[in-house]
Amino acid sequence: MKKIALLGSTGSIGTQALEVIEKHKFEVTALTGNSNIGLLERQIRKYKPRFTAVNNAEAYKELKIRTADTGVKLLYGTDGLCEIASRPENDVVLNSVVGMVGLTPTLAAASAKKDIALANKETLVVGGELVTKAVKENGVRLLPVDSEHSAIFQCLQDTYSASALNKVILTASGGPFFGRTKKELENVTVEETLKHPNWSMGSKITVDSATLMNKGLEFIEAKWLFGVSPDQIDVVVHRESVIHSMVEFDDYSVLAQLGVPDMKIPIQYALTYPNRLPSDVKRLSLTDYGSLTFYKPDYETFSCLSACIKAVRLGGLCPAAVNGAGEKAVELFLKRKIKFLEIGILVNEALKAYEPQKDADVTLDSILEADRSVRKFVENLCSH
Repeated sequence: MKKIALLGSTGSIGTQALEVIEKHKFEVTALTGNSNIGLLERQIRKYKPRFTAVNNAEAYKELKIRTADTGVKLLYGTDGLCEIASRPENDVVLNSVVGMVGLTPTLAAASAKKDIALANKETLVVGGELVTKAVKENGVRLLPVDSEHSAIFQCLQDTYSASALNKVILTASGGPFFGRTKKELENVTVEETLKHPNWSMGSKITVDSATLMNKGLEFIEAKWLFGVSPDQIDVVVHRESVIHSMVEFDDYSVLAQLGVPDMKIPIQYALTYPNRLPSDVKRLSLTDYGSLTFYKPDYETFSCLSACIKAVRLGGLCPAAVNGAGEKAVELFLKRKIKFLEIGILVNEALKAYEPQKDADVTLDSILEADRSVRKFVENLCSH
């Protein structure tokens, strides 16, 4: 029985991961959440983990009272996440928390020699060099959960094919605003932004999908996951979300992984790798779709994507800067303090300000400091 520590159990990935875990009768060693303590309490009572952690002070106090009869050990904050990620009983740590908070528990899991199923983009975006080094030094597996990176990972399982990799091709749905001009996007609402055409996701990642920031973050992740240069990564808009990503080899053969847009497929593959087990998802019928479409991204209108690509080319602390700026800008947008197009403006302004950091040493402390300072930078820009 595989033992899973699930970080971020109340989010979209976390709740779907629990469905996969339940189907295959895996054991849940730990669950963590942030502020949705009603759902986290129900999960604790159902899956009976030994440990849980929350990252919200008020939620911690209330959950302690509500779960006093369960025997679960309740931990708090980043230290709690790291303690859970490094527990000796874990076989796999599935990291599906949202944001920068995911970096340190990923490093803790690697240091404890635990395999990592990674759904937290920021871990590799800001700390790719640190994480890949820790994974290599500790001999653990870093298994991608994002549908795009899982697709590439699946296409590269043949070691001979992996050695002949020429290019990775990330597919993007284009989000709810595909084809719209800047003029048409000037006054789009939060509600319109959160209506993704294909996927059901949390609010932060849904906004990132609408701005194509999500694809920019995945572009940076791909560099670290697959050891490729930015020149070896392409992005193509594929509206149907059936082809999850592709790889091109030296002979220009292209392999793709296809399936219905359901995150339980890549979640399950990460948890059961290298085995494939039966799944509850709908089977893909290409005749139901009839045709699949492909377009070039609009890099000018959706400037977050351009900023991320420039940041990874620059290197240093520039990826941390665009990530922190993006997180803060989305937070402000969801609070209706800025307009949709201002997200891209703020991310690009942050990159300009932090471009001198392209040669900076990338350490955990320097990443955390860059993240703190760029959020303040964005906040100051919006207050003027």
